[in-house]
Amino acid sequence: MPVAELNPQSAVRSPPSPGEVVVSVRGLTKVFKDFWNRPKARAVDNVDFEVRRGEVFGLLGPNGSGKSTTIKLLLGLLNPTRGHIEVFGHSPRHVQTKARLGYLPEESYLYRYLNSRETLDFFGNLFQLSKGDRDKRAEQLLEMVGLSRTQTRAVGEFSKGMQRRIGLAQALINDPDLVILDEPTAGLDPIGCREVKDLILALARRGKTVILSSHLLSDVEDVCDRVVIYYGGKIQAAGTLKELLAVPDTVRITSPVLPRETLEQVLALLRRDLSHGEVRVDNPTQNLESYFLDVVRKARAAQETSGAQSGARVAEYLRGGLEVRPAAAKVLERLTQVSPPPAPANIPEPVRPAVDDKKLEALSQPGGPSPLMELPANAVASGNPADFSKADEKLSSLLGKLKQ
Repeated sequence: MPVAELNPQSAVRSPPSPGEVVVSVRGLTKVFKDFWNRPKARAVDNVDFEVRRGEVFGLLGPNGSGKSTTIKLLLGLLNPTRGHIEVFGHSPRHVQTKARLGYLPEESYLYRYLNSRETLDFFGNLFQLSKGDRDKRAEQLLEMVGLSRTQTRAVGEFSKGMQRRIGLAQALINDPDLVILDEPTAGLDPIGCREVKDLILALARRGKTVILSSHLLSDVEDVCDRVVIYYGGKIQAAGTLKELLAVPDTVRITSPVLPRETLEQVLALLRRDLSHGEVRVDNPTQNLESYFLDVVRKARAAQETSGAQSGARVAEYLRGGLEVRPAAAKVLERLTQVSPPPAPANIPEPVRPAVDDKKLEALSQPGGPSPLMELPANAVASGNPADFSKADEKLSSLLGKLKQ
């Protein structure tokens, strides 16, 4: 496929229409001081920006430029020296506002002796989710990030990439309205990177807001609507990717393979009308990510792996009625389709078993069998609340009869 290329321009999705302002930053400044209260470093210097609902907003810049400090200020983990921050119309320290946030830090801070399921249950409990919701969401998230086969392994045994996967799952356990991701693809294999980008796009399509900080510019280019570029604590450039990346004085023309005579006529016409500049013809190539994913897809059909699996579709509660296509499709072709939410299942109330009074009376006699022998054999081992409930009823009835 010949290409007369005068300007390569990346395909970016059109930004969402203006909506609710989720994050508003005005004159934000953070100065770190030493022990003697003397200014040591100006990490963020008079920064202004806004992030709107349904937008994927990128924070770019070299190491030490102020990106992570800005994120910590947005989360209320640091106090600004000067300036104003609003998140959902409130201070970042507003408790109810924090319940609407999901955060994946640059380093995965996890309890190394908990397994994947226990980790998600712990973070879900922090948001006061019911036991049923925690279990259901944990199952969906582990399937989504490709860790459903490693639920019993302690996260301290995980590789860095697997820790990033479980870290991403914990950031989404509360179904947040604002998701802040600091280097989410660090340590992930290309398959995991692709899945994270698909997830970000799916969240944005549902109306979630995502703030992404990353050094992988190709990832940012694939998913972000707008970006700001930091250097020295200041914003050096800001805007949509289309505005920042467009080169207005060049054009790219792509066509199917042409006969040699037709191609020579086209080139002659272009050169006749161009007084300066170069007209170049070559064959386009696919990017390395697409080639890699195709090789792995073919290998997966013939061979198994003991490592992390390719994740499944986006968790049902995160889709919110939106459907995501299989992992083999392209990023922009795997956006969700609107579908009605599933009807809630009618779950019957559990029936409590009747208490056997004769058996309890026999237990109260001297020399009778031990009350513990009547407990379900696996009550403690399984941790099943229903088993503990039965045991509690029997022991309570026994104590009542002994008091009589």
